[in-house]
Amino acid sequence: MKFRPALLSLLIVTAGAASAAAGPGTFGLGIIVGEPTGIDGKLFLSGNNAFEGAIAWSLQGDNDLHLQGDYLYHRYSVFSPEKGRLPFFFGFGGRIKLRENRDDLFGIRFPVGLAYEFADAPFDVFLELVPLLELNPETDFDLEGAIGGRFYF
Repeated sequence: MKFRPALLSLLIVTAGAASAAAGPGTFGLGIIVGEPTGIDGKLFLSGNNAFEGAIAWSLQGDNDLHLQGDYLYHRYSVFSPEKGRLPFFFGFGGRIKLRENRDDLFGIRFPVGLAYEFADAPFDVFLELVPLLELNPETDFDLEGAIGGRFYF
């Protein structure tokens, strides 16, 4: 239990340092609502590739803490809105679910979704579905989903 605050602090400092190194407009910070619900960040590594992570809490049953991160690829040619951009994204990543008085869970995430990037503002909104393969303490399959928004710096 004592290492959890240190781990969260390390994640926040690392995300801030990475965004400063990447340049303006490449790091977004916002919220994610669904399963789980919390703080979401996205760092574009190039025009089509990004790393997304979240510190969030489960609203199903207990108040479990989720630490998740995904590598995402964006396809901008699928949809062509008149204003802004609407990429289809997909990728893979991992999730650690820290639970009180029970074994922590580790799983592999396979997110897919859509994000609308506004033309006149450094903001996006997104919808994602995430098939999840739990690996520890036993193998299981789950499906999570969320909506959210981020402001880009």
